[in-house]
Amino acid sequence: MNHPPLHSVRPIGDLRDMLAQSVRLYADKPAFLVKDARGGPYRPVTYRQFGEDVASFGTALLRAGFQGARVAIIGENRYEWAVAYMATVCGLGVAVPLDKELPPHEIASLIRRSRADVLVHTALRREDVAAIRSGIPTVRLFVDADLQEDARGTRAFSSLMKEGEMASASDRNAYLSLPIDPSVLQVLLFTSGTTADSKAVMLSQRNLCSNLTAMCSMLYIDEKDTFLSVLPLHHTYECTCGFLCPVYRGCTVAYAEGLRQIPRNLQESQATLVLVVPLMLEAFYRRILSAAAQDPEKAKKLKTGLALSRTLRRIGIDVRRKLFAPIHDTFGGHLRLFIAGGAPIDPAVMKGMQDFGFHCVQGYGLTECAPILALNRDRVFRNESAGLPLPGVDLRIDEPDEDGVGEIVGRGPNVMLGYYENEEATAEALRDGWFHTGDLGYLDRDGFLIITGRKKNVIVTKNGKKIFPEEVESLLGRNELVRESLVYGIQDESGEMVVAAEIVPDFERLAQENGGQEPSEAIVRSRMADVVKGVNQLLVPYKYIRNFHIRREEFDKTTTKKIKRHTVRIGAAPGGKPGPA
Repeated sequence: MNHPPLHSVRPIGDLRDMLAQSVRLYADKPAFLVKDARGGPYRPVTYRQFGEDVASFGTALLRAGFQGARVAIIGENRYEWAVAYMATVCGLGVAVPLDKELPPHEIASLIRRSRADVLVHTALRREDVAAIRSGIPTVRLFVDADLQEDARGTRAFSSLMKEGEMASASDRNAYLSLPIDPSVLQVLLFTSGTTADSKAVMLSQRNLCSNLTAMCSMLYIDEKDTFLSVLPLHHTYECTCGFLCPVYRGCTVAYAEGLRQIPRNLQESQATLVLVVPLMLEAFYRRILSAAAQDPEKAKKLKTGLALSRTLRRIGIDVRRKLFAPIHDTFGGHLRLFIAGGAPIDPAVMKGMQDFGFHCVQGYGLTECAPILALNRDRVFRNESAGLPLPGVDLRIDEPDEDGVGEIVGRGPNVMLGYYENEEATAEALRDGWFHTGDLGYLDRDGFLIITGRKKNVIVTKNGKKIFPEEVESLLGRNELVRESLVYGIQDESGEMVVAAEIVPDFERLAQENGGQEPSEAIVRSRMADVVKGVNQLLVPYKYIRNFHIRREEFDKTTTKKIKRHTVRIGAAPGGKPGPA
């Protein structure tokens, strides 16, 4: 398969070089859109100002004796987070982004494990930080992004910024000329999981910069684009792709105020790109279809419009944005691209959004790969795939079975240095120069990566047949009556491994079906049995869902909306009863 040329990208040696180039190229262009008060208007911060603020904060920390420091950052997506991160990685020390959703005792544990010297936090976690101070003895400086002035034992972010701004030229030059080794630890990222089993991934500047340039060569992004930052910045997917990437390409980043405020923030920021996880894109798509279904006239127009659009596109005429202008207006009127990651997404959802004129691509990666290994290109893509390997990245399938499915392994300049203080886990993951992802999949004849599931989740029958829970979960999720599901293996009376499922129904939709009344347990179970029967008709018999439980509470999830499978108490879901499908 012949692919069109990659997009041109400018070379960067490290993140400080990247920032300096962007400040020079895009000086007076807004780098960020920020809000001084919740619900207020967006205020632009230029690239020149961002560069100055990074230098000021970094200079203040250097003057305070924190060269080589480990700087932990915890809080919601906001400008101060970006400044603290960039000031740290531009030569000062090691950035340690932390999940703002973690309970206090886990935050304390990760700070101790990382040996952080500085903790930058927002008012969101102020009380929790106060509660754990005595348990994080390595931290010598506490910085609160929301304090108006220094308080006892805590510096105000604005105060440090002022000190750095007022510092002498020699002090600022000292910070700006700090040595940077692109090959050593620069960012320490904890994988999702409990405190005990989370691993600390060590990334270098080379890891991050190689991923930035490779990714941007596959997707066209330029200074006219505005990203709406929705996903948590502590996660490398949003940090690399939704923060460092737009800064590299001269884009503008607007911070969303929350999931409920996304529609309004899209309007206000005139965003053109959003990074999403599958649950978000699926929710957007369902909302469009649901709104149309409530009005027969709208539903008819939508169906007619889709048919007309497909016909015209066959002869090279694209009128999707005009035909579906009301839908585009609900997304701010400027949105052109959704980038999906974090988990495989239903190809039908991708195709549906594309039919409305929103381009959607998905990629595949892990924290250990900074994070992207494969990505669909804007001009070459397959909705059922995770994409093509990034330039400079090699992918292969380890120990493939008769269907070509095996563990996905990769190597390239983006692969981590290793796991911090965990040689055993590092040796297990990095073998003969290849990173073993723990994910299963295959490469099609054109080199596109197809992911089938997680190695540790696969269900194996007595005769060696493999069942991938993610495949069955995807089919369940296509039904509008299913909010989410988790599929697993159990032994039947004969000792054979069979498929079972925990299903969270969409109780609101079931109530609508039931004339607005809450459906009885019998009705819910009957409707879910119908759903399971329909899914089984799409599967070969050994993959059939043989038992299912109904669950009334949503599953615990990570901040990137992945179900924490290890926390689910199988077969004991609230309101559920076992039974054959």
